Amino acid sequence: MDPQEHGAAEAHPADRGPVSALIPAVARIHRAEAARLLRDLDLAPGQELVLMQLWHHEPRSQAELTRELAVEPPTMAKTLARLEAAGMVTRERSAEDRRQVLVALTAKGRALEDQVGAAWAELERRTVEALSDAEQQELARLLSRVRDGLDEDRRPS
Repeated sequence: MDPQEHGAAEAHPADRGPVSALIPAVARIHRAEAARLLRDLDLAPGQELVLMQLWHHEPRSQAELTRELAVEPPTMAKTLARLEAAGMVTRERSAEDRRQVLVALTAKGRALEDQVGAAWAELERRTVEALSDAEQQELARLLSRVRDGLDEDRRPS
């Protein structure tokens, strides 16, 4: 059978562009490494991001967390339900605006800040250990430009 007959759908991902093939591969490996580091804290990847937002400022509305973390509302609802079931956050209706659900940390959620910080520091170390300081800075700069180019909200006018 002629390889041309299969069309683009069967092309090797690297044939579509080396950067576009590497980004999801790196993201999958990075997320798996994050999962390993967070497992002992009873957190799944993504849950620590919610906690980080709350450590910075709480309470926050569920809608605000959804926007800040750029996830879909059902994804945030499920993440918060799991964090709430684990005793790390509470959710309650705002007294000023009953339409808003406010999310706050519990003592258990607050107690994880140093451990999550250590896990993220280790993830960062593992992520860039093969790069020089200059390469790390360049990678961060280039990834920021790629993000900004793809993100309509960040795209230069």
